[in-house]
Amino acid sequence: MEADMSFIGLFLEASLVVKAVMILLVLMSILSWALIIQRRKILNGAQQNALEFEERFWSGVDLAKLYKEVTARGGKAAGTEHLFQSGFREFARLRQVRSMDAVSVMSGTQRAMRVAHSREVDSLEKNLSVLATIGSISPYIGLFGTVWGIMNSFIALGSVQQATLQMVAPGIAEALIATAMGLFAAIPAVIAYNKFSTQVAAIDGSYINFAEEFTGILQRQAATAPGQTAGREQGATREQEA
Repeated sequence: MEADMSFIGLFLEASLVVKAVMILLVLMSILSWALIIQRRKILNGAQQNALEFEERFWSGVDLAKLYKEVTARGGKAAGTEHLFQSGFREFARLRQVRSMDAVSVMSGTQRAMRVAHSREVDSLEKNLSVLATIGSISPYIGLFGTVWGIMNSFIALGSVQQATLQMVAPGIAEALIATAMGLFAAIPAVIAYNKFSTQVAAIDGSYINFAEEFTGILQRQAATAPGQTAGREQGATREQEA
């Protein structure tokens, strides 16, 4: 009887182990693409939000007014907004303590921004390790299915007097499909992981730069008279910082 050489036919004729490998690789590929779509949306959104907020921040708006705008939106601030909100809130609170000098105020402010920065980067890197894992192990899982399938094919040939290509081809073909599926799952995951890692590093760099620039502004304000509260802070412009 002529063997069905279609993908479905080869899958149905495969051994239970090879079938399990193929199903596992299909699930890993689906998970990989779901994470790729999710991470792409989140990272692109984080980049856009950072650009928009920095444009607003450097427009010369009063910092106290900007803080009220961010807080009034409700919900949890994210990205650069979160760094600004955490730093300004801690700065305003510590400046109300008369016994604290400018150094202590800035130390507490920087600590609050470091915590916010760490949480934001952790959020951006979420599930990237899953993509890295899929990209690294999928080819080996597919190779395992291929080796198992070819091994079974040669074992079956031991019981016949004369082996022909028609007898060997289906078993080898179904085994090689496992390797192809492993590569199909791995390649997009590896490409996406490298792209997203670069994107996270760029966003992280923008967070660090903003925190340093914001710290410089607050440091000058901390050196003013303690009676001048953070609610009277002046806005920031690139020209002022230059």
